[in-house]
Amino acid sequence: MSAAILAPLQVALADEPPSPHSFTANVGLFSEYVFRGLTQTNGDPAIQGGFDYAYNFGPASFYVGTWGSNISWLVDNKSYTSSSLENDWYGGFRGNFGQTDFTWDAGFLYYWYPGDVATGFVKADTQELYGALGWKWLSVKYSYSIGNKTFGVRDSSGTWYLDFSASYPVAETGLTLLAHYGIQKYSGTDPALAGISNNDNIFSYDDWKLGATYDLGKLTKTLSSTTLGAFYADTSGANNCGYGTASESCSSPGLVGPYPNNIAKGKFVVYLQRTF
Repeated sequence: MSAAILAPLQVALADEPPSPHSFTANVGLFSEYVFRGLTQTNGDPAIQGGFDYAYNFGPASFYVGTWGSNISWLVDNKSYTSSSLENDWYGGFRGNFGQTDFTWDAGFLYYWYPGDVATGFVKADTQELYGALGWKWLSVKYSYSIGNKTFGVRDSSGTWYLDFSASYPVAETGLTLLAHYGIQKYSGTDPALAGISNNDNIFSYDDWKLGATYDLGKLTKTLSSTTLGAFYADTSGANNCGYGTASESCSSPGLVGPYPNNIAKGKFVVYLQRTF
């Protein structure tokens, strides 16, 4: 075939607009799973991964996805007789404010914890609405629980979490510095605490995290989209009655910490993650 015939075809292909559909997946190995400052695996490793679909319709994008990790905290605190999985399902809309670096994101997230619930306890499945604003490497996100059994705590509708985060790329080095501060605020009074305390006193706390990631694709193309990361996380104001052990002092008479190890204490985490 002559070059004269090929040239128009090549131009047509070059002018073809990109697809509005995108699919991504991720998988990671973590030394332990930490969620909002609390270990979810009692210090044991976690395998995590998920899938996402997005549709770009111009001014914004619609997205849905799912993500999962092994856990142990529900068995550790004896609220489940068997449970080893957290499976999250989410969807929402996100975009930029015009042509600026300011972004927005709003959606719904469902935390599903399959397993067998112990007598006297409730399912830990949790439903949250969230909204976030961002600017380049800074973001703030507000999550609001619309269910009445937030992470297994009854009468907790209206519980919220406020997340301040920074993710700063250091020039073209592949190194990104991470920082986070969060505020977890519980509402209501679980019937098990009636006359003793309330959800705010037992379950509310602040958490923080400092860390860094490195893009291993900077070393070799074979490791493109692979990230090595590490961070230190800790909490403040976490009550031992809600997150500690039976041997630790507890501020409310008649209560003891439900865990074999304090899940709110500081921990150092390393991980390897790949995006496809």
